[in-house]
Amino acid sequence: QVQLVESGGGLVQAGGSLRLSCAASGSIRRINAMGWYRQAPGKQRELVAAISRGGSTNYADSVKGRFTISRDNAKNTVYLQMNSLKPEDTAVYCCNGNTLLGDYWGQGTQVTVSS
Repeated sequence: QVQLVESGGGLVQAGGSLRLSCAASGSIRRINAMGWYRQAPGKQRELVAAISRGGSTNYADSVKGRFTISRDNAKNTVYLQMNSLKPEDTAVYCCNGNTLLGDYWGQGTQVTVSS
């Protein structure tokens, strides 16, 4: 089992920044890649950014150049630094841990960007 706990969401004005954190515990050695997904009201969940065990990253086109995913292996934590936030970034952001046995999800954290 893997447990993921997110923190760092909140309300911010357009152009502002937030940093999300996702702390992993449990069978963390089984985690291959970790990612951040988001889901806005009335929309499908989408991948925002992901980082592999080796540190390779990929991003949704809509956040490239504005968001940065990183991981601190010593703290078993993945971060999502979000800069130049836009109202369309408003969503519930969830942390994902991918293992051979399946995906694990955090409870989600709300990010609201006001115009």
